[in-house]
Amino acid sequence: MANRPPVSLPKLSRRSRILLIIAAVIVLALLLGARLLDTYINWLWFGEVGARQVFNTVVVTRIVLFFAIGLLVGGSLALSLWIAYRTRPVFVPLSGADEPLSRYRSAVVGRIRLFGIGIPLVAGLIAGATGEGDWQRVQLFLHGTSFGQTDPEFGNDIGFYAFSLPFYEWLLGWLFVATTIAFIGGLIAQYLFGGIRLAGRGGQLSGPARVQLAVTAGLFVLLKAVEYFFDRYNLLLSDRGAPLFNGATYTDLNAVLPAKLILLCISAICAVAFFAGAFLRNIQLPAIALVLLILSGVLVGAAWPAILEQFSVKPNANQKEALSISRNMAATKDAFGLNSVQYIDYSGAGQATAAQISSDTTTVPNIRLLDPNVLSPTFTQRVGRENFYGFPAKLDIDRYEVGGKTQDYIVAAREINTANLTGNQTSWINKHMVYTHGNGFVAAQANTIDRAVSSANSDGGYPIAATSDTQNPTGAGLDPANPAAPGIPVREPRIYYGELTNDYAIVGGQPGKAPGEYDSAANSNYRYDGSGGVPIDNLFNRLAFAAKYGERNILFSAAISDGSKIMYNRDPRQRVQMVAPWLTVDGDPYPAVVGGRVQWIVDGYTTLNNYPYAQQTALGQATEDSLTGVARQANSTINYIRNSVKATVDAFTGTVTLYSVDDKDPVLKAWEQVFPGTVTPSSAISPELRAHFRYPEDLFKVQRELLAKYHVGDPQEFYTTNTFWNVPQDPTQEGGTNLEASGLANQPGYYVLGQAPGEGKTTFQLTSPLTALQRQYLAAWMSVSSDPADYGTIRVLKLPTAAGGNSQVDGPVQVQNKFQSDSRFAQERTLFSNQSVTVIFGNLITLPLDGGFLYVEPVYIQQRNQNSYPQLARVLVSYGSKIGFASTLGDALKQVFGDGANQSATPPTQPSQSTPTSPTTPPPGSNSTVPPAAGANPALDKAVADIQTALSQLKQAQQSGDFAAQGQALAALDAATRAYEAAKSSGGTTSNTPTTTQPGG
Repeated sequence: MANRPPVSLPKLSRRSRILLIIAAVIVLALLLGARLLDTYINWLWFGEVGARQVFNTVVVTRIVLFFAIGLLVGGSLALSLWIAYRTRPVFVPLSGADEPLSRYRSAVVGRIRLFGIGIPLVAGLIAGATGEGDWQRVQLFLHGTSFGQTDPEFGNDIGFYAFSLPFYEWLLGWLFVATTIAFIGGLIAQYLFGGIRLAGRGGQLSGPARVQLAVTAGLFVLLKAVEYFFDRYNLLLSDRGAPLFNGATYTDLNAVLPAKLILLCISAICAVAFFAGAFLRNIQLPAIALVLLILSGVLVGAAWPAILEQFSVKPNANQKEALSISRNMAATKDAFGLNSVQYIDYSGAGQATAAQISSDTTTVPNIRLLDPNVLSPTFTQRVGRENFYGFPAKLDIDRYEVGGKTQDYIVAAREINTANLTGNQTSWINKHMVYTHGNGFVAAQANTIDRAVSSANSDGGYPIAATSDTQNPTGAGLDPANPAAPGIPVREPRIYYGELTNDYAIVGGQPGKAPGEYDSAANSNYRYDGSGGVPIDNLFNRLAFAAKYGERNILFSAAISDGSKIMYNRDPRQRVQMVAPWLTVDGDPYPAVVGGRVQWIVDGYTTLNNYPYAQQTALGQATEDSLTGVARQANSTINYIRNSVKATVDAFTGTVTLYSVDDKDPVLKAWEQVFPGTVTPSSAISPELRAHFRYPEDLFKVQRELLAKYHVGDPQEFYTTNTFWNVPQDPTQEGGTNLEASGLANQPGYYVLGQAPGEGKTTFQLTSPLTALQRQYLAAWMSVSSDPADYGTIRVLKLPTAAGGNSQVDGPVQVQNKFQSDSRFAQERTLFSNQSVTVIFGNLITLPLDGGFLYVEPVYIQQRNQNSYPQLARVLVSYGSKIGFASTLGDALKQVFGDGANQSATPPTQPSQSTPTSPTTPPPGSNSTVPPAAGANPALDKAVADIQTALSQLKQAQQSGDFAAQGQALAALDAATRAYEAAKSSGGTTSNTPTTTQPGG
């Protein structure tokens, strides 16, 4: 039977080749054009912030990795194909099964360079593009440092696990990929060229094909032996004991570790067998070696550890795992900075008196009434001014010394919010060239509320806020007793970089061409004169940014002239993340006035996930809580974290500065060698800046989560878990109606100004209660100081562990239950929860006070209409078994501790409280008990008439939805009620039975 002539690929005409080349160029341009454009835009941006060294280092490292990995994978495949082609049989007899291959064989041989180079090139490009993203692992290997600590099993420095081992595993992984692809490529090529034939009984394998495939397989098995060697060290990161603990368990140390050594030796022997079989023309030897390798992996690597675990470890786990748990406890405390926690025994059964409350000068006068997670709409409406200004959904808390007194303040930058532009404000010129920046730093005393009610100001319950802006640079207005006194002076209050500025702005330019920027009602012709922004006054840059944003106006607008600059990547958190891509950035930047300028302070963390024996923690899950308006962390797994860097971003220039705040952190030292000069030493931090450093929230949440377990000191007790704690859930979310807290998010930590037990003075600290395991009663209370003198000191108040009886102290959920069960609150909630008002529960703060715990919770109300905003209406207080509920903190404290407790509860700067509600005051708007007007005392009769009039006015105001009128009616009702009490106590009484009215329906 005559063979068919070989069929080759059809020849392409010259025109077809040209068209294919053009098509390939277009596809390549589409694939690479956007990336090249982004690279150029980023190169300009890094030049603006003075961090081009970071950009260059990252880009060069990625390029080198791209070519190195591409060469490794593509080169190994090319070598395998070349060997298969060079060793192909000279004559390949055809048979029925092999006949179809002849066509493809002829086609490949006819274009051997196309296939021999093209296929490895594509494989190399794909591999290079995949591997170049691992630049951080490579750089840490090249610049790794010593931790000065060794692991308890092998005695290696922790730096080996942090910097070297990840690189070795990464490199080994790519060697596996290259070997596997080379084997597959060689197998296919040998089959295509006839080195492997399926015809005949059992098929045929040529000598060269056998050598190539056996050697390649032998290399793979040899790499497997190397992998077993490094797997021994990875046992110190084992999750066999999870979720209780991570690290090498008893089974890992006594079964898996010896098994790894045995498998290492078997793999080496099998590799030798493969090499020998390649040259001895004996395929049985490699086959036997392969079977031995598989069986040993099953029996030694899997079966024996499983048997030991099931029949020896589990029945005696508390004893067997004691050593591993002890190592895990020590490593976790070191890796998460929990080695120096100060534990203080605390009874929790306080007996504070009115006199003690009155004389307290640390905690009570600084009790925070303002909730930064609630008041953003209030700030927007009351101090936001023009419609295009706005505030983040979550405000911030910081402390300042004003008038010689240090207090905590709710602070925020009044930013430009282009999402609020309306009408012609949304035109391209207005949006990007006129409304370019915010104006002002806003602060409000966190422990003070404006309760003044008069004909001129009828709606109390709002923050006493002052804005330091271009019109009020001294920040006057923070002290209601002296409104002209300077508050927080700001020399440069313009906000070009902030949390709301997520769009680009074009600033500068020549007068007469560029429109003026809106600065204030008195100045709408301002032109930016700072150092921020990238020049856009040349044609090439204009073309690049026009392509970047898809906006032709950038290219053709005459308003862009000499001196024009474009600002982009304006979010402080994003800027820090780009300048320091090796940092994990905290989710809540906050503004601070330092040296008369607004600086965004951003916390940065160095993290690892390979600290031996340390507990693996899901970062996103550990930092999740009920707070809104903060960036959420990715749920990456870590087992080491340090707040090693504090970054500042100038709100006017966008300048990013990284400060080292943990000079001993080995991970930071390694990155400082990768990017020398990018981190400023801690000695350069000014005292004024350091005074505004806060202990970061995300780190606190991670440590709190771990401290709930790792406060235990005994491995046996740790194994039983019966003394573990829980992070309490936040009972104030969703209106606080779910009293069982089922499915609620964790309660966040709260910044407070006070003096915790163990501290010698009042400090700014981050606090949180902790409850017993799966119970609601309080088990501990922790705080971390932000004071420069003892920054980062963690203190934990441990309550008695005895359960039952009076030893239990109510936790947040139980206290919230008590609040909502209180008869006075239930009555007034009827008023609050009408169709026109929404009740908002503020943060439930837990404060240690004289042996017990004081709970304070503000209650806000908000009208259900457009542009309404929260108003503080009442304050809830709990101490022991007593509940206080009043319109002021002072009156609520009086209800709990008795008369005389109000003296220090009202700060010296607080205005006179003109609307207190005494314990005997009929709750306004609820089922109120009102005396009749028929009495023998004229003053009493008049007071009763005034009460009835006020209730009628309140009802009308509710029906009309007039919030100001409601405030006036409440004030009149309060004044009439006090007049009634005064008249009754003066001797006039009435025997008539009181009547009941129901204002509001």
